[in-house]
Amino acid sequence: MKSIQPNKQRKKIFNAPQHKKRKWMSSHLEENLLLKYDKRAISVIKGDTVKVMRGSFKGHEDKVARVNVKKRYLEIEGLIMSKADGNKIAKPIHPSNVMITKLNLTDKWRRMKLERGLSEETKKEIEKEAEEQIKKEEAEKKRLEEEAKTLEEAEEEISEEKPTEEKTKKKEEKTKIDTKAENKKEKTQKKKTTPKKTPAKTTKKPEKGKKTTPKKTPAKTQKKTEEKVNE
Repeated sequence: MKSIQPNKQRKKIFNAPQHKKRKWMSSHLEENLLLKYDKRAISVIKGDTVKVMRGSFKGHEDKVARVNVKKRYLEIEGLIMSKADGNKIAKPIHPSNVMITKLNLTDKWRRMKLERGLSEETKKEIEKEAEEQIKKEEAEKKRLEEEAKTLEEAEEEISEEKPTEEKTKKKEEKTKIDTKAENKKEKTQKKKTTPKKTPAKTTKKPEKGKKTTPKKTPAKTQKKTEEKVNE
């Protein structure tokens, strides 16, 4: 960078395009790799074996699990830190604090870059290493797939042989619900079939202590009846 001022340096790093940020994610090679490939530094990728040179984890050597280009840090297998709330996360490490001890040669574009200006013998060695690494990766993938299948089969056998108590409880609850529904249907059908009873006409009974007196007919009506009889 041209400027010495740290504020301008940070601004340039923050606003830089992706292809430049990726180049800055580089770290030094070990001495034997330096002599072999005739390069001092190379950009780090996932799968490279790396040795921590500074910090509290100095001397730790393992594979790179993740490369975050945007925030410019690496995640190495086996390096874990605990947060204030108790959760554990991967320790972020800057690529300048790291040295590459073994390269991941599965990527063909990376091999093309390394093979530039090298002799044919070294190119053949690079290709052989790449083939071995690819075979190892395929074998690991197959092993993981087989383990996953065996676990699934074991879980299925256990579920078939030993039914859990929850399943039996659910079955009992279902039977109870079905019986209740059937009883309700039977009651509703009975109510529909049985006709409603009409109440019979009630005759008023004379109250105790009261005498029943015949109703008095008026005089005019008596006269009319007598005249009809005389005729």
